[in-house]
Amino acid sequence: MSQYVIVIENAGANYAAHAPDVPGCIATGATVEATVAAMREALAFHFEGLRGEGLPIPAPTVRAVVVEAA
Repeated sequence: MSQYVIVIENAGANYAAHAPDVPGCIATGATVEATVAAMREALAFHFEGLRGEGLPIPAPTVRAVVVEAA
């Protein structure tokens, strides 16, 4: 199983997420936890569709590090 970086942003009334390595795959949720769960489902659904079309699954290449800045 591969690991993909997802970016979660506060969208005001909810949260939105995308995976930089998987263009077009997005999800939203009421909380961060719900958004992560929705993104897992979205990735699985997206990959299922790619497999069904005989297309390759994008390899995870993006890495993320959280840094502190003054």
